Amino acid sequence: MTHLWLRAETKKNEQRTALTPDACKTLLAEGFKITVEKSSDRIFKDQEYVDIGCDLVEFGTWKSAPKDAYIVGLKELPENDDSPLPHTHIMFAHCFKGQGGWKDVLGRFHRGGGLLLDLEFLTDDNGRRVAAYGFYAGFAGAALGVDLWAHQILNPGTPYPKVTPFDNEEKLLTYIRARLDKAVAVAGRQPTVMVMGALGRCGSGSSDLCRKVGLPEKNIVQWDMAETARGGPFDEILENDIFINSIYLSKPIPPFVTPAMLDRPTRKLSVVVDVSCDATNPHNPIPIYTGITTFDDPVVSVATAINKPVDVIAIDHLPTLLPREASDFFCRDLLPSILALPRRESERVWTDAAALYEKKAAEMLSS
Repeated sequence: MTHLWLRAETKKNEQRTALTPDACKTLLAEGFKITVEKSSDRIFKDQEYVDIGCDLVEFGTWKSAPKDAYIVGLKELPENDDSPLPHTHIMFAHCFKGQGGWKDVLGRFHRGGGLLLDLEFLTDDNGRRVAAYGFYAGFAGAALGVDLWAHQILNPGTPYPKVTPFDNEEKLLTYIRARLDKAVAVAGRQPTVMVMGALGRCGSGSSDLCRKVGLPEKNIVQWDMAETARGGPFDEILENDIFINSIYLSKPIPPFVTPAMLDRPTRKLSVVVDVSCDATNPHNPIPIYTGITTFDDPVVSVATAINKPVDVIAIDHLPTLLPREASDFFCRDLLPSILALPRRESERVWTDAAALYEKKAAEMLSS
């Protein structure tokens, strides 16, 4: 019997889950055993899991799970812990692209004899990710970008406040539309938004949000690989109020925008939303800031020589702004691969994921 252990997320303000009650109901019917850790933050209540037959255990007890249990989660494991990891973990570990601390993460698996099956790198036969939060990352990022622009108009010179998740999409849209309408009345115009990576999941989510809050198509500048083929930096970014970076960074590329460009007196740009959030990647194409931002402290202001700062949002778990819809969307796409776990040794999606871990672990050991 395949045993899944759904760990409680420990990242602050994270309300999403890798396994929804609906997904668990399907898995239980297929003979899986599912253990769920208690969580007061998860968008789905503990009782919803109990009602369908999952076993409920205390928060953070995954370390004592049976060795054959798959530990399933979304975001990083608890901080300030470098203990060996003997289990097989299914999660977003953010350590396969040379991100900061990648050797520390992989070292824990190596020392414990465990295995990392990274959700970011589960792909279908065409090399496309089987499941991704990208659409809702772009959707949420654009929502906060538009709201930040409105804040700059309505409350100039004041910090952007703490962000809290919304119960559903309609409540978010109602809020953003109202804020945008007020800001447009003061500014006398609507903002222009440039979406980089517009044809991908993230970019399509960003464009969808812009349309749903009432921005006309002419105010949504959509760029993808054809427009960026000549290589950056791109002066066109400065001509828009809001720049949303939604690309998937898979190799080194020239920067899209540089700190020196922000000093130009003709710059219109005042808001940058780095949905891709590759701040710790050595090839970050938005090298105007360092570190990530959070729901509690969502904006970093970049000082410039023209006394007109650029506000940057770089939250690395944006979809939790809409935790219920985002979780449902992701789990529907992930479910077929989870159902194939009992055949992990022969199912390509999982054998490829295991082989990638072994490759990255070898790179860690040889570096």
